[in-house]
Amino acid sequence: MSTRVKSRNNAGYKKLEPDFYLRNNVLKITEELIGKYLVTNIDGIITSGMIIEAEAYNGIVDKASHAYGGKRTKRNEIMYAEGGNSYVYLCYGIHHLFNVVTNKKDIPHAVLIRAIIPADGIDTILKRREHKTITIKTADGPGTLSNALGIKTIHSGISLAHDLIWIEDRGVEFKKKDIITSPRIGVDYAGEDAKLPYRYRLNENIISEIYRAQ
Repeated sequence: MSTRVKSRNNAGYKKLEPDFYLRNNVLKITEELIGKYLVTNIDGIITSGMIIEAEAYNGIVDKASHAYGGKRTKRNEIMYAEGGNSYVYLCYGIHHLFNVVTNKKDIPHAVLIRAIIPADGIDTILKRREHKTITIKTADGPGTLSNALGIKTIHSGISLAHDLIWIEDRGVEFKKKDIITSPRIGVDYAGEDAKLPYRYRLNENIISEIYRAQ
């Protein structure tokens, strides 16, 4: 396991294959997204970060999901599309939250990407965040990471197979014990489902090591 994030540097990294998103186990997909790289190409500028935290939302049976009980609205309709699309929604009127739609068509599973460690386009990320240097606060939240990567609600419904927003495998792997599960954040309204251990985050010691190596 490297303690450095991997920049692209024309290394030929490939986007995740569509089959990655079409699997029926949203928990497994969420866990496997830790260590992958979320990449954007906004106005011709590449920015990216290694995913270090994500939350699973288990569709119509999950009281924390926007699709609980089969709910369909103009906003969440993209959740019912085939896996491998983006779902971006506005939270508290200011935060643009990026989700990955998973599973087959009409099964509204999704993964909320909650935190990244910046890797590419650092100057642009710093400008977007109005930061002077990269710190853990730069993209350690679902709203701040979208801000850092230039993701907004206009990017909802975009295929991750295209060249605007996508996820890459750069060969980073972590041991299962290094990925910590816990209840999701901000879903108290979901009753018993709020206690489900559907939040996956890289061990804090490893995160600190990576930032120290930057």
